[in-house]
Amino acid sequence: MVMDVVVQKYGGSSLSTFNKLQTIAEYTAAARRNGRPPVVVVSARGDTTDDLLRAVDEVSGQVLSPMVGREIDQLLATGECASAALLALAISRLGVPALSLTGAQAGIRAQGNPGSGVIAEVRADRVRRLLAEGVIPVVTGFQGITGCGDVITLGRGGSDTTAVAMAAVLAAGCEIYTDVDGVFTADPRVVPEARRLESVDVGTMAEMAFAGARVLHSRAVELAGISRIELRVRGSFSRGPGTLISLPPVPGAAASDREGDFMLENDGAISAIVHDLDVARVLVHSRLGRTDLAADVLSALASLAVPIDMVARSGPSEEEFRMGFTIARGDIDRIRLALADVTARSQAALRVDDDLGKVSVVGMGLLSRPEYAARMISALAAEEITTSWISTSQLRASAIVGRHRVVRAVEVLHREFAVDLEDRHVLPVAWARAGSELNQPS
Repeated sequence: MVMDVVVQKYGGSSLSTFNKLQTIAEYTAAARRNGRPPVVVVSARGDTTDDLLRAVDEVSGQVLSPMVGREIDQLLATGECASAALLALAISRLGVPALSLTGAQAGIRAQGNPGSGVIAEVRADRVRRLLAEGVIPVVTGFQGITGCGDVITLGRGGSDTTAVAMAAVLAAGCEIYTDVDGVFTADPRVVPEARRLESVDVGTMAEMAFAGARVLHSRAVELAGISRIELRVRGSFSRGPGTLISLPPVPGAAASDREGDFMLENDGAISAIVHDLDVARVLVHSRLGRTDLAADVLSALASLAVPIDMVARSGPSEEEFRMGFTIARGDIDRIRLALADVTARSQAALRVDDDLGKVSVVGMGLLSRPEYAARMISALAAEEITTSWISTSQLRASAIVGRHRVVRAVEVLHREFAVDLEDRHVLPVAWARAGSELNQPS
């Protein structure tokens, strides 16, 4: 018998208290009784991960090495293990059998560097057996096991990626439950009048997630696009319809199947205003003539799997080398470690500025509509919000602003593009990650 399985992922805020934990247990038990057996993926409860990282700082300081990274992963994985075990106990108490599984027990094989592992394979045989026996599997998100048997974590937000990978292997639906009721035109905690979007295409959602929308992990959205898994983002306790993350049409589909999917060229192109406070700007500066360090810098960053954005560099004709890029603030120590050899060999200076944030308008066809970037910068300038490092792609226009001005910038841009956001026609587009334009560093 083919089961209509659904993968449900619950974030840490949804499990932060025992009352919330009990409510989630009741929801999952009800889904099982109603004939749609869930596979539940959980994050660490509340602020557990942050608390564990503070403990790491107290014990080991700021020292980074592969061995330290391994031990940090060993420690952080315990947060999800505790969530899974507690939820399994709460479900079982309701008379519905449930069993917690670590990433390794659920068959999640991962590889890469500590703290930024990537899922290589999911061997879900045990999960399938549990489902066949009427047992709810409760899987720890955010982690897998390497070929040598070590625990490795997938990076902050990695539980979303765990859920999508599990859904892909099980050919199941995937629902991401969080503390907001879906995807909004801006963060509703910053812009109260922000609207919930009924649907967002997966390409636009990937850009929103990378630009700072915390509702979904960017890698989870990318994996959903590759694996053709439809996601739905819903509030953990409101149980409303949430937001559907829709897929592009299947290539070769009949034109009649796509009728109504396309917006007219004069329709609003903006889907959302996104902000990111987890940003730092890195500048590498060397005066050793025309030595080009770009390849060395990028290779060093790739070795530690550090994602970067808004890359800028000097031209080969200039007398000195300058390169800049933005990273997540949490990657600052890893950046210093990765670039230590490069800067020492080239006598380059490394400067990091973390007193800033990034604001973005996300939509479609923005390179074909340069007026949107112009409106963005003009609206911010009218409010005396200074911008630097502007980057545009087909799906996103971003600018760096002072950290203390980010919230105001979001409010200004949501007001500026209000008509576009109201008139927005959501359509599936070919899934793609749009690259940033190169901008000259200051």
